[in-house]
Amino acid sequence: MTRAEAPDTQVPSGDEGSTDDAAVRPVSRWRPSALLGAYARVVVWLRWLIVALWLAATAAAVVYLPALGNGGSDLGQLVSVDNPAIRSEVRSYDKFGVPLLSRVALVQRDPRGLPASVQTEAVTRARAVSQGEYPDAKPILAAVPVSNTLGLLPGSRESNTTIITYLFTAPDVTFADQLAAAQKFAAAHYDGDDAVVGVTGSVPARVEQGNIVLSHLPWLEAVTVLAVFVIVAFAFRSVVAPLLALGVAGVAIVLTLHVGGALAQRLGVPVPQETQPLLVALLLGVVTDYVVFYLSAVRTRLAAGADRLDAARHATARFTPIIATAGATAAAGTGALVVAGSAAFRAFGPGMGVAVLIGMIVAVTLVPALLAIMGPAALWAPRRDAAADPADADPAPPSGRWARLLTRPWFAFPVLLLCAAGLVTAALPVRHMSLGVSFIEALPTDHPARRAATEAESGFAKGILSPTELLLEGAGVASHEEQLAKLQESLRKVPGVAAIVGPGDGAVPEDLHLFRSSDQAAARYLLILSDEPLGATAVGTLTRLEEQLPGLLRSAGLADVQTSVGGDTAIAKVIVDQTVSDLGRIALAALAANLLFLMLYLRAFAVPVALLACSVLAIGAALGATTWLFQDHLGADGLTFYVPFAAAVLLAALGSDYNIFGIGPAWNEARRRPLRDALAITLPQSARAIRTAAFTLAVSFGLLALVPLRPFRELAFALAVGIMLDAFVVRSVLAPALLSVMDALGGPNGLRRVRTMVHVRRGSRSPAAEEPDADVPVSATS
Repeated sequence: MTRAEAPDTQVPSGDEGSTDDAAVRPVSRWRPSALLGAYARVVVWLRWLIVALWLAATAAAVVYLPALGNGGSDLGQLVSVDNPAIRSEVRSYDKFGVPLLSRVALVQRDPRGLPASVQTEAVTRARAVSQGEYPDAKPILAAVPVSNTLGLLPGSRESNTTIITYLFTAPDVTFADQLAAAQKFAAAHYDGDDAVVGVTGSVPARVEQGNIVLSHLPWLEAVTVLAVFVIVAFAFRSVVAPLLALGVAGVAIVLTLHVGGALAQRLGVPVPQETQPLLVALLLGVVTDYVVFYLSAVRTRLAAGADRLDAARHATARFTPIIATAGATAAAGTGALVVAGSAAFRAFGPGMGVAVLIGMIVAVTLVPALLAIMGPAALWAPRRDAAADPADADPAPPSGRWARLLTRPWFAFPVLLLCAAGLVTAALPVRHMSLGVSFIEALPTDHPARRAATEAESGFAKGILSPTELLLEGAGVASHEEQLAKLQESLRKVPGVAAIVGPGDGAVPEDLHLFRSSDQAAARYLLILSDEPLGATAVGTLTRLEEQLPGLLRSAGLADVQTSVGGDTAIAKVIVDQTVSDLGRIALAALAANLLFLMLYLRAFAVPVALLACSVLAIGAALGATTWLFQDHLGADGLTFYVPFAAAVLLAALGSDYNIFGIGPAWNEARRRPLRDALAITLPQSARAIRTAAFTLAVSFGLLALVPLRPFRELAFALAVGIMLDAFVVRSVLAPALLSVMDALGGPNGLRRVRTMVHVRRGSRSPAAEEPDADVPVSATS
């Protein structure tokens, strides 16, 4: 088809790829479908009512609905009671009447050596707590001091320098109350001569993580809002446009936090407070993306001489189906995490899906209504020359010369190979990616709980704060002293085990029944691992131990014995194993959801599959870069277990958004001309808006790194890098090159013929005669 056959997208003869707004004549030839036109007219007509209803809904949500995260943020809420490690600890308590594991510890340390009086007082104080002589210590029920004096604990790195007092409470005491009780006990019964370093352990670390997130949330929100304001203001040369975007995003955020909180409460699905920064970043970025496209369409229409109501109707009819499809795709993609077996993922996925869905619904109603009310005022800048051509406020996108080159098969093919090779190379570190569930190590190095843990590990071993409990159950098993001693010696030799305490240790009084039950039907060991107990290395050590355990039992002469393991490392192992086992289900559900919406929107199969494959390459490269930075370069003991999967699902969903925004216009334009020509025309037009939207979203996610916790920084890096790769490499280069090559391999207008067949079957006119269903003015997506 020639340009003469498409008068609504005429391009000046001087440069076929020119992107000057004034060159697009006439814009008014675009005709929306009757349904979209009716929707646009209704929204514009009811503009004041729509704004009032959203404001009333937001106020009602704040007054009547609970906030997201109310009711707790403990990891215990996300760990199933059916977790084998939890069941093992419960059985151990039933058998012995006293727990062997504590997750709260008070650390005393002096590298020069602790005085004998301090060590004696620690033992006396702990005995008094256990006998109930300190009523003010409640809810602490017992205290057990462990010293590295005289090598009483095998595997200690030092001697006579460190005391760890483990504090025990009832199981129903919340994490926050356990930490508060430990801190109160330390303040009331220790003084400066006791060399107290601090309170630490997995429970205090978990509580402190939540406190850090909530304390940094206002600062994070303020910086993110400022960043979004600057980006949008620069993109539109306006101070009102970013205010509009932030106002709409604010409505979506408030509604999400309260509607999500009500749903979580009604459905009984715990959503930790720590997800709030991610929800805020997601909504700020996604809603701003949607506003950018509406604003671009209104600006183009106003520049062509339309009034504010016509411009608002045009933008609404033009972009509502695209934004609705993109939002539904992203919501379905993130919501796909609900198929996971892990409670953590099931809590995370629906929250993200609801957030995107609410953001989309707010965007497709409130934004058109506000634009119809504000009109040119939405693009007002304090120093704009009123006499200037409105189109001058929108600098022309880059020349279409690169786009035309990219659609030539001889150029597209090597570019395709180069991009694919680069992304695959960046993804290679994923091969050795490992996962952990770190709490203490995730804290800032100068945090008191982190410092106390470091001091404890210096005196003993890295796993001292979260030992692993091995429980043996069987008739008379505790009476087999020789076999139990032999097993203990074999366990000591397992690589990664720094120390072990059990029935074979004479230093532990038998009357305490710590390692042999009174009915002789159970025995247990306490294993201290050489590595950070919730990291990937310790999880690997426990995996090897469980594999070797049947053979070790046979060698020790212990037959017909049931074994189980408890402790933080065992819990982490179950979480990591479940996460890995969820990989197939999550990947299949997320990819299927994204593919389905792409197929419905593009009414094709091969192209959506190709576009999704490009997204997968970008996701792999982002995760590879994250693995290289945090695990290989910074030395983290594995990535936080949920980071790679949450990032992958979000990137897949958001990548489909950019597929729809970027390739959708070209696909529509291909109804009237060869696909390669359509790409050459539409790529320059859509590239700038996508880059602006993607940069805004990447900054929103990247600012999560302001929260000084390693999981947030891992997620911030993975999402920011993935979005930038998707927008600047995949959508701008790789996908157009791939489609150009596919079009060439399919013969002249091969892909276009597929489109023709689809429309003929649906009873439409031929592409040559068909009026396009979407105008693609140069700055409609700029």
